[in-house]
Amino acid sequence: MLRSVKDLSGQVIHARDGELGTVEQFLFDDESWTIRYLVVETSKLMGRKVLISPISFDRKQNTDGLTLSLSKAQIRNSPDIDTAKPVSRQLEAEYLNYYGYPYYWGGPGLWGATSYPLAHPAMSRGVGYPDRTSGHAGTTAAARPQTTTEEGDPHLRSTKEVLGYYIEATDGDIGHVEDFLIDDENWAIRYIVIDTVNWWPGKKVVVAPQWIRDVSWVDSRVYVDLSRERIKKAPEYDPTRMMDRDYEEKLYAYYGSPQ
Repeated sequence: MLRSVKDLSGQVIHARDGELGTVEQFLFDDESWTIRYLVVETSKLMGRKVLISPISFDRKQNTDGLTLSLSKAQIRNSPDIDTAKPVSRQLEAEYLNYYGYPYYWGGPGLWGATSYPLAHPAMSRGVGYPDRTSGHAGTTAAARPQTTTEEGDPHLRSTKEVLGYYIEATDGDIGHVEDFLIDDENWAIRYIVIDTVNWWPGKKVVVAPQWIRDVSWVDSRVYVDLSRERIKKAPEYDPTRMMDRDYEEKLYAYYGSPQ
């Protein structure tokens, strides 16, 4: 199922033992275009923002927000990470090690050894999550991937920051980033929603990450390998309707791109 980042923002997050806070924004990997973390505002409970990996979600979700397989104590004692600054690979490793999660950059799948966050080996084996307040150790060092942490840019970007970026076709500006549509199974960004209000009022269209030629993070611009006219005649996206398979097939057929 495809979910809108804008619709998910502000959703209530529940720990195993009660309400935790609300979703503020998302951090995505700009190499694989996959949501790696939710930034959750817990000011009323813990006085800080925390990172939550999609690996943490409970398989059984309710209709009142999103539910985690973690307790408040586990989250309260998680490593401090300043979400206002770039998250380094070293901090990610500390966070993932604390929860006993695999390194997503340490395997052939989208999430390390697997293609889905809820299918990683630690969860399928029933390994308990670490809880510093109870002395549980979580997964052992031997159970974690033997992947060295990397220096430099971890390629994590904020969806909140990218909203509003200008979209450049091969022959000029066509609008700006309005939203992201994510697959709620593997948390990959499937489409970027473009508002063409500055060029062609009243229409929204979507482009897949594989149609992006380049992104200038400095200039806040996304460059796509499509012409303005090509995009103008593309199937229109209606945010009030759930995107179905029929629409996606028409979209890919129109652009002549394999799914």
